[in-house]
Amino acid sequence: MTVRVRIAPSPTGNLHIGTARTAVFNWLFARHNGGTFILRIEDTDVERSKPEYTQNILDGLKWLGLNWDEGPLFQSQRLDLYRQSIQTLLDNGSAYRCYTSTAELDALRAAQEANNQAPRYDNRHRNLTPEQEAAFIAEGRRPVIRFKIEDDREISWLDLVRDKVTWKGTDLGGDMVIARAADGEDLGQPLYNLAVVVDDIDMQITHVIRGEDHIANTAKQILLYEGLGVKVPDFAHTPLILSPEGKKLSKRDGVTSIDDFKQMGYIAPALVNYMTLLGWSAPDAQELFTLDVAAGQFDFDRVNKAGGKFDWDKLNWINSQYIHALPAEELLPQLIPYWQAAGFELDADADRSWLLQLTSLIGASLERLDGCVEISRTFFTPTATLNEEAIAKVSQPGAKEVLTSLLTALKATPELSAIESQELIKQVTKEQGVKKGLVMQSLRAALTGEVHGPDLIQSWLLLHQHQLAIPRIEQVL
Repeated sequence: MTVRVRIAPSPTGNLHIGTARTAVFNWLFARHNGGTFILRIEDTDVERSKPEYTQNILDGLKWLGLNWDEGPLFQSQRLDLYRQSIQTLLDNGSAYRCYTSTAELDALRAAQEANNQAPRYDNRHRNLTPEQEAAFIAEGRRPVIRFKIEDDREISWLDLVRDKVTWKGTDLGGDMVIARAADGEDLGQPLYNLAVVVDDIDMQITHVIRGEDHIANTAKQILLYEGLGVKVPDFAHTPLILSPEGKKLSKRDGVTSIDDFKQMGYIAPALVNYMTLLGWSAPDAQELFTLDVAAGQFDFDRVNKAGGKFDWDKLNWINSQYIHALPAEELLPQLIPYWQAAGFELDADADRSWLLQLTSLIGASLERLDGCVEISRTFFTPTATLNEEAIAKVSQPGAKEVLTSLLTALKATPELSAIESQELIKQVTKEQGVKKGLVMQSLRAALTGEVHGPDLIQSWLLLHQHQLAIPRIEQVL
């Protein structure tokens, strides 16, 4: 059997991290088994589906490296196929036209609430006579299509993550609507459970891998597979991504879309690495790996049943490891957009050599790409604003004399190298009869306005190359 799996996002919003994590597991399972990974866009919600969301989903999956083998396939282009299946279910007696009005359904729900009963349809139109149907049609009622669910039916499947799962027909809310209301003999817009089953049959999906929030849908869909007379695929229900507090991650938690993570400065290999660990663990307990490495080891035996709590510290650590491993030539193009967005003046071509040096200087200090703005701000501004600690350093006894001596020596050294800068520090230390620490502290405070930061010598060289070192020392003096 050739493994065929799919990811089927709805374009009613940007690519969500939960959807992306599901895509990761599908991709890993397909690649591990030499199978096919299919992208399907479930866009039958006409009012909420937007082309820009579709594009966001496509761009997000590509950015993460989750290349698909077939698709994208769009549900909105497959309506005739769904209607054929609905007609099949009507013809074989598995489905029927239901004329219950909205007012009648509201009254039913109100009565059930008053009696502390779970909401469910009472199947009142399951066995209408032709005369009853004709009377409802004469009233102008537009029927939905419902699929029959027997109360005494037990639905079981062997889940690849959760072992045996069993549902009772009585827990599924009565006969299920599979198509919206339409006039007379017409068939209305198909609903999710029907469309997804027809799609999976048509696309020959062998394994349905999705979040545990779909378990109740799975019970209903198994009945639809049976009603259509086809083999039921295998199911794997993966754990949900939870907030740090242990609740289902939602938009209320702030960052949830892949775009959000991208804008915050997380890089794709790190984010997809972290998402893989949200519910799965490598056999060797390794935490840093590429998608291809994970695909070689992926198995549902190592997927957890419990939800994975989102851990920002761990994500930041993983992201930092990937950033630190990038050579400056690869990291620089990813930092430039953040510098430009911050309004820093730079010429990516003319300043390339200088920017590469700056990237090498700050790269090892970054957790996220967006951190490059604050850590490098002093290199793009004409003056340095000293904080309280820096003011204290340049105000200590001997600091003024040290900076004056450094300024004199620096003016006589237009081309400064790392070796020459070290020699200048030794020279001033000896001339002023002070400790090297005083010289270094005073120089850093004058050049950057702070007492902590990247390597001082390299910072000095970069500022001197842009003619900023001398004016800053003069300003402090």
